[in-house]
Amino acid sequence: MTPINRRGFVAATMGAAAAAVSLNPQTAQAVPAATASGGRPRPGTTPTPTRTDGLPYDDDADFADADRGFVAAFTGGPVTTTAGRTVWDPAAYDFVREAEAAGRTPGTVDPSLWRQTRLLSRQGLYRVTDRIYQVRGMDLSNMTIVEGDTGIIVIDPLISAETAAAALALYREHRGDRPVRAMIYTHPHVDHFGGCRGVLPDGAGDVPVLAPQGFMEHAVSENVYVGTAMARRASYMYGSTLPRNAAAQVGCGLGLTVSLGTVGLIAPTRSISATGEEVTLDGVRIRFQMTPGTEAQEEMNFLFPDLRAVCMAENATHTMHNILTLRGAQVRDAHAWAGHLTESIGLYTGTADVAFASHHWPTWGNDAIVALLTHQRDLYGYLHDQTVRLINQGLTGTEIAETFRLPPALEGVWANRGYYGSLSHNVKAVYQRYMGWFDGNPAHLWEHPPAEEARRWVETLGGQAAVRARARHYADRGDLRFAVTLLNHAVFDDPGNERSRRQLAGLYTRLGRAVENAVWRNFYLTAARELLHGVAPHATASLGPDMYLALTVGQIVDSMAVRVDGPRAWSLRILLDWHVEGTYWHLRLVNGLLTWTSDDRPAPDAALTMTMTRPQLLRLLAGEGTDGIAMTGDRSLLTRLLGVLEAPRQDFPIVTP
Repeated sequence: MTPINRRGFVAATMGAAAAAVSLNPQTAQAVPAATASGGRPRPGTTPTPTRTDGLPYDDDADFADADRGFVAAFTGGPVTTTAGRTVWDPAAYDFVREAEAAGRTPGTVDPSLWRQTRLLSRQGLYRVTDRIYQVRGMDLSNMTIVEGDTGIIVIDPLISAETAAAALALYREHRGDRPVRAMIYTHPHVDHFGGCRGVLPDGAGDVPVLAPQGFMEHAVSENVYVGTAMARRASYMYGSTLPRNAAAQVGCGLGLTVSLGTVGLIAPTRSISATGEEVTLDGVRIRFQMTPGTEAQEEMNFLFPDLRAVCMAENATHTMHNILTLRGAQVRDAHAWAGHLTESIGLYTGTADVAFASHHWPTWGNDAIVALLTHQRDLYGYLHDQTVRLINQGLTGTEIAETFRLPPALEGVWANRGYYGSLSHNVKAVYQRYMGWFDGNPAHLWEHPPAEEARRWVETLGGQAAVRARARHYADRGDLRFAVTLLNHAVFDDPGNERSRRQLAGLYTRLGRAVENAVWRNFYLTAARELLHGVAPHATASLGPDMYLALTVGQIVDSMAVRVDGPRAWSLRILLDWHVEGTYWHLRLVNGLLTWTSDDRPAPDAALTMTMTRPQLLRLLAGEGTDGIAMTGDRSLLTRLLGVLEAPRQDFPIVTP
């Protein structure tokens, strides 16, 4: 999924040189003899990351599957908002299709990643099987449409209303203007529900909307507390400011990129809570499998038993997924993920002839489905178990990631390659889940912050020129990782030094163009761009009123609490009541901490009581004033409370201090 940038209260330089560097720190590092059994690397040795030779490039089964069932491409030009802002431009990736048609493989993209990008560049309407269609390549995710007796069931309506409406129009152009009879959300990430208003513009009405139990809580809270920071880092992860070409952004492994339209949220009318639960929608039987704690905190797969088709949501795709996304999130449970896939193997062996997911292309044939599920199960299970084994041998997350390798039988499976997740950052995520940020070495317990540490390192090494010289030395030896470490210290010591910035940007470009993982590539290339040109403004998807109205009052107060400037509020004592639609919310700001309780009675010690509707509360906190709000007591308390709320910074620096 992609985070949404909160507003209001919630708030290429070295070209062919890249070809000389062949790095794949995700899935195919060489394992020195001293570490093959899990010991620490020998002092003085550095494992050299190298590509795995022998990937089966002559296996074109994925291309056949990605093209199978093609009905028609979307030819409507850029998808735009009503104001004319581009939300999605299918033509942005024409360079991929043009290179493919000419038989060219660019030297600025890892060959394995280029293969994945070619597969992702397919777009249009596809027939999956009898009565099931998908629109792919119109957003980060897929929209799946199931034809019922009198209309259609829409599964996962993309990120934005605009792309969802365009996808639905493409389907209707070729299959008829069938009404929407039901909608299903597989899980509460925005790329699986945000476009709902493009499918049901007037809301659910009498149309059933199904989702896993707990969907609403996670859908509205996913990015409330640190949404701004997540959105800033997501601009790196998805390469939002990078040009779309073979020297820059070529996708993100899970899809091409994210749409930038209007995000909505129509609340589910029915929650699914148990594996085996069966529902019939417009004459179509659906049997659910609950998979909490996998790719999302609440997620579900489901089988269409009469159609012999299974939706795997985002639990089994054609890439290694993230245990912890680089944009930031809660760490996922690789052990639970593997366990649910084991259950899926049992449920869908012999019962499904096609498996489709909310990303990528389907898999046909029961043997192939079981093989995919087994390989993905073994991927996450091995990653978890072996990381835990090595933790108990005393290795740190960084040490484990440096030497970790999948068994050859898993490593060579295309669907296990690290295009979106990577072994390197996933291993560290498993370590973080169990052990936290501290590796136990007291030298790491109280380190200086980056800029202060950088000043000391640059001084120790003899100044900026000396650091640049040593960085060139290591880069010439092929050790780009240590070279960028040195130059990062130089930039944090003196961010205005253009020579250090340019040199670091050049190395980031080389790294980005050489790695297999798409989001690592985007991070490196975005870092290079910002070092050379500064932080660029970038568009984000915009939240429609649905998302804000779905917040509980408690979540609204919590989102305020994490914006309180604690030191400025140390001396304040504010006791006030919000009377919102029959419930009293008792807010207390004491010791710089904003807390709340709620009940059906006013608090006797409240110095201010405000009576309002939830929309009025949202307008107040968005800075639109107090019109229509009844206030009794000391009105200055509201001003003092709002006065200590700090606005999130949306363009904070990442590669400079």
